[in-house]
Amino acid sequence: MADTLEFNEIYQEVKGSMNDGRLRLSRQGVIFKNSKTGKVDNIQASELSEGIWRRVALGYGLKLLTKNGHVYKYDGFRETEFDKLSDFFKTHYHLELAEKDLCVKGWNWGTVKFGGQLLSFDIGEQPVFEIPLSNVSQCTTGKNEVTLEFHQNDDAEVSLMEVRFYVPPTQEDGVDPVEAFAQNVLSKADVIQATGDAICIFRELQCLTPRGRYDIRIYPTFLHLHGKTFDYKIPYTTVLRLFLLPHKDQRQMFFVISLDPPIKQGQTRYHFLILLFSKDEDISLTLNMNEDEVEKRFEGRLTKNMSGSLYEMVSRVMKALVNRKITVPGNFQGHSGAQCITCSYKASSGLLYPLERGFIYVHKPPVHIRFDEISFVNFARGTTTTRSFDFEIETKQGTQYTFSSIEREEYGKLFDFVNAKKLNIKNRGLKEGMNKNYDEYAGSDEDSHDAYLERMKEEGKIREENANDSSEDSGEETDESFNPVEEEEDVAEEFDSNASASSSSNEGDSDEKKKPAKKAKIVKERKPRKKPSESKKGKDPNAPKRPLSAYMLWLNANRDKIRSDCPGMSVTDVSKKAGELWKGMSKEKKEEWDRKAEGAKRDYEKAMKDYSEGGKSDSFKKEKSKKKKKPEKPGKGKPEKKTTPVKSPASKSAPKQLGESFKSKEFVSSDESSSGEDKKEDSDEEEIASTPPSSAESASGSD
Repeated sequence: MADTLEFNEIYQEVKGSMNDGRLRLSRQGVIFKNSKTGKVDNIQASELSEGIWRRVALGYGLKLLTKNGHVYKYDGFRETEFDKLSDFFKTHYHLELAEKDLCVKGWNWGTVKFGGQLLSFDIGEQPVFEIPLSNVSQCTTGKNEVTLEFHQNDDAEVSLMEVRFYVPPTQEDGVDPVEAFAQNVLSKADVIQATGDAICIFRELQCLTPRGRYDIRIYPTFLHLHGKTFDYKIPYTTVLRLFLLPHKDQRQMFFVISLDPPIKQGQTRYHFLILLFSKDEDISLTLNMNEDEVEKRFEGRLTKNMSGSLYEMVSRVMKALVNRKITVPGNFQGHSGAQCITCSYKASSGLLYPLERGFIYVHKPPVHIRFDEISFVNFARGTTTTRSFDFEIETKQGTQYTFSSIEREEYGKLFDFVNAKKLNIKNRGLKEGMNKNYDEYAGSDEDSHDAYLERMKEEGKIREENANDSSEDSGEETDESFNPVEEEEDVAEEFDSNASASSSSNEGDSDEKKKPAKKAKIVKERKPRKKPSESKKGKDPNAPKRPLSAYMLWLNANRDKIRSDCPGMSVTDVSKKAGELWKGMSKEKKEEWDRKAEGAKRDYEKAMKDYSEGGKSDSFKKEKSKKKKKPEKPGKGKPEKKTTPVKSPASKSAPKQLGESFKSKEFVSSDESSSGEDKKEDSDEEEIASTPPSSAESASGSD
């Protein structure tokens, strides 16, 4: 007989809602973990008093009763599992697993039995329905009638609001059956009444959710928040977890109380109660109990008189009353040394705290995500700026949380933390559909192949090669825009007829022709802003290419095969698939490609050595020498240069008559080789039309 039994997809009934989770039976007892909230119910084997097996809506169910009267119901078992459970109960718990079916006659007249915290309505010996009295919120009586009202569960699709029982009168004197019925219900019901004095009171505490300042009154079984507008009564049984988190400024503290079910304000639900304290605020506290009662109830965790920081006193009292541990941040430290990360969630700025077993975000809206419910995480580029990135978390239920605007400096710290916790990282190349658990994923190497990084490198090399190809092509628009000779020729040709017309027109016409020419010059001035691309033109196309890595060599050889095996895949999916195949490849197969990569690297180093010792192409050297001379040509967009009209188009000494700042000898000589003296005349006329004429020019023009 096995020492443990485990069942998946088991449902626990809580106030009309079926919560799925996992059930484990061991020698020590029964453990159920809620998949949604992570809450763990632990029933000790010594506390079990009865086990009942019966037919329910979701197959077969198990009802467990404890010696203190608590009832636990679990559904989702198969009929064939009865024998296994029955033998386990006999062997380890020394209990008989009894089979009892519910009555389905549909009668509404029967007998009510009170057993522990359970009200059972029976017909004969078979129960029709059962009501846990802890779900009762109010009990009222009338003439021969008792009305029960129930706590509501937001997760339940249909909620039971109230039940009315008709109690017939009896002949016994001195006993009212209606009052006796009501007293039995109220003795076990979860009716919150502020009877008696509070153990202690904290005045005017700042509360972030729900927002405002509240007096917190601590009662033995519940917490009372008293504000100017709203009052909340929170039973300690609804508290799931307690968190104590330091603010990033190191001067304040958050105290977070996780609640299930949440407190309600109209249609708003508050799953977290967040208090904000200043570290400098101190308090002296005296409990409204004598020392013997304090010692008996809290067993040394609290004393009658205490003093210290306000946040320490509140957290200490809550820990003793709720009987739950306080979660604090672990070993994580961000770039600034704080234990949290500044980010945004749903357009609100807040703080993300990486904990030992999950993440918590405060404060609007508060979010707590456990590691065991995370399917994978993803590091994404920021949508608006490259100085930040986004951190995405997707749960196994399909819910996605995106924490944006995280500073780029926090990436390394956060990535190391996620890696150490062995969470699945989506953009490592892990396929989304793979349901790997912690144990399987924990065995993977931390420095495994990063398919995303290799894909980015491959795309960068492709872009670089394309840029080199475009720089080698002289017909490209980019090269034309950076050639001062061609620029001047284009302007002269475009305004050729206008320039000749301006010489035979009056001054007013020349001014009109002058403006569009100047405008064209201004447009051309913007081109030199593309200076970074000039560095690309400085690369020799005959230089040796960089060697590829082992993975890239393998990918180039197998890319077509991957596409044929999985037709219709995008480039991204092909890269992800390749990364998975490479990571799963044996070391022997990888060594073959490593040897090829090493050989390619040696060939590259040898070729680069020969190239650097004088193997550069002559055409590349000539091109560089031309580029050194070109900046000496006249700068564009300098309207202050003045020229004199050209008297003889065929005269080669005309450029020498211009000012020394305008050196056009090279300009003329470069034009002579292609278009001769006519283009020289056009260029001179263009300069005349594009510069403001001086008085000497006007006089010579009239001659």
